[in-house]
Amino acid sequence: MTTKCNLILDSCCELPPAMLQREGVFLLNYVYTLDGETHIDDMYQEQTPHDFFEAMRNGAQPQTSQLPMTMLAETFQKAMAADKPAVFLSFASALTGTLDTARTVYEGLRAENPDAQPVYIYDTKLAATAEGLLVHEALRQWEKGLTAQEMLEWAENAAPHINEMFVVDDLEALKRGGRIPPALAVIGSKLDVKPLLDIEIETGKLRSCGIARGKKKAIKQMVGLFTKLIPDANRSGRLVMIGNADCPEDAKRLEEMLRKTAQDLQVIHCSIGPVIGSHVGPGMLSMVFWGPDSRK
Repeated sequence: MTTKCNLILDSCCELPPAMLQREGVFLLNYVYTLDGETHIDDMYQEQTPHDFFEAMRNGAQPQTSQLPMTMLAETFQKAMAADKPAVFLSFASALTGTLDTARTVYEGLRAENPDAQPVYIYDTKLAATAEGLLVHEALRQWEKGLTAQEMLEWAENAAPHINEMFVVDDLEALKRGGRIPPALAVIGSKLDVKPLLDIEIETGKLRSCGIARGKKKAIKQMVGLFTKLIPDANRSGRLVMIGNADCPEDAKRLEEMLRKTAQDLQVIHCSIGPVIGSHVGPGMLSMVFWGPDSRK
């Protein structure tokens, strides 16, 4: 395998760690605070998703923060000292200030060493499972030998074709993080209303794309989105990524219903990580797949 650029990825892509452990791939691990202790998002190497989300069920309110400047500087220095350029496919800037910090750190390092290999910082405007789907395909494209510029062009054209929908069990975490209006959280909790959400690819911000009474109906609407956007003839063998925040039975139900609509469906299950999980809470269920341009 001959690659023409290196990749910098972050732990918010939610993919299984084994997929990311490759020569030429640098991983940035976000940090979070739980019960007063700072933890590295090691993608559940030291604790299980159940451990993290059960703590939230029991009242813990984890806090997240940007990638540390020291971590960014160390990773960029390694990438700049390599024998080829690097592309950083970053978690949505609308949901974190990390991107601005990353650019500042890189510009400082670049000024000190202008002849080093360049690092191209790209805002995917995606998060969690949606970011994971982009990264999953980016790794395949990378293995085909795309240059850094070709990788940037590919990502720009590919990202709008990621279609997603997710639902959360409890709107309190989203309200606490300022992701939804407080009034919506109150109404949703009282009526057992499950807002269906996605990320607007132009801005990287959360938006409402539906509403359902209860989780089962929400899952039916998620399957309905898939069948609406993907014609029968194009469903066989299609890849769907399902993420869950410690609700594996919901994820299994979603997969079973999706498989009734398509033959040989490829399904990758991912656990929602502690950084995203801090904002969506336990019970979040997501579905992402390649489809028509989501801007339309």
